[in-house]
Amino acid sequence: MKAGGALVLTADASQAARLAVGQAGDSLGGEPPAFAVLFASPHFSASAGDLVAAVSDLTGGAPLIGCVASAVAGGAREVESEPAVSLWLAAGLGPVETFAMEFVPTASGGAFGGYRFGPYQSGTGPAGMHLMICDPYTFPAGDLLAHLNRHVRGAVVMGGMASGGLAQRGSLLFLDGAVLTGGAVGAHLPGAAVRSLVAQGCRPVGDPYTVTRADGNLIFELGGRPPLARLREMAATLSVRDTELLAAGPHLGLVIDEYQSEEARQGDFLVRGIVGADPASGAIAVAGDVEVGQTVQFHVRDARSADEDLRRVLEREAGQLGGRPPAGALLFTCTGRGSNLFPGPDHDAGLLAELLGQIPVAGFFCDGELGPVGGQNFLHTFTASIALFPDEAG
Repeated sequence: MKAGGALVLTADASQAARLAVGQAGDSLGGEPPAFAVLFASPHFSASAGDLVAAVSDLTGGAPLIGCVASAVAGGAREVESEPAVSLWLAAGLGPVETFAMEFVPTASGGAFGGYRFGPYQSGTGPAGMHLMICDPYTFPAGDLLAHLNRHVRGAVVMGGMASGGLAQRGSLLFLDGAVLTGGAVGAHLPGAAVRSLVAQGCRPVGDPYTVTRADGNLIFELGGRPPLARLREMAATLSVRDTELLAAGPHLGLVIDEYQSEEARQGDFLVRGIVGADPASGAIAVAGDVEVGQTVQFHVRDARSADEDLRRVLEREAGQLGGRPPAGALLFTCTGRGSNLFPGPDHDAGLLAELLGQIPVAGFFCDGELGPVGGQNFLHTFTASIALFPDEAG
């Protein structure tokens, strides 16, 4: 396959579309784009329709997904405050099916509609790669991923939760030449070779505990004692640096594979924020349901370990590629990363360029990232989730 990328710094929708399509298309060697991914900064909230329509027209109606995001990435840059449009075009990656989904609440909980994930069929391979961008207010992506893990063998989902509408509680999603304000948009790439990489932004501290009493997202006991008591005991044993990181806000990691033979390390957890606490009972509330019997461990956000984890993931991938640069990549990184975590700008996109080469990259800052770990799909926080497209012709 061939890919091309463009990062355009302008707030004019027509100019942005023209420049982005021209620059990204130059790398396709004259082949028409078969797929487009488009991300725009919040400066395009009022002109998103004009932008998407122009890009769709200039690409010949190529299948397209994207969104307005709080910040966008292109190439080795991450643009967190300026007007910016990031466009990624691909050719020769096989069939592409774009789709929209919605979640309809019902008396028994709710139902997903608009697209059906095809089941695995023996002899035809897995269900394949799906890229998805979801509205955090109207689409419970975590519930969909849990359903796919149980019922649709082989389906891999990567992407993120749209972040550009957080202030107004309204997202703008791109699908082909249109703008949607809820649900989710996606693309099925059944024939594309895609490598899924997930790097954590938090690391475990203290000891692991077993959840001994919980109800939904409320944890009342860890190893028979209130979580706040466990947290205070742990804080007293930490280094000065870890104590400072803990004071900035603790998180809780849920072990993904309870049956792994080795002690769980960074990357082996599904990290969830602690969203509330009751000093009287010592209970805590986390951003997601927890079950009795699960193994958990407190986590801290740490720029140093986040850098090390992404570097380790990319170095391992570079070794498997044998030094051959991939055709391109899509980057879904958390709004809690970037300059909110690292001392300088462009960290994740820059590290991608440093270790894998100056390849076409487009991405956005997400309000939650989608990516597989241990063969299962999850909704993450503080991660960098990367869909990497190898250069098979190389």
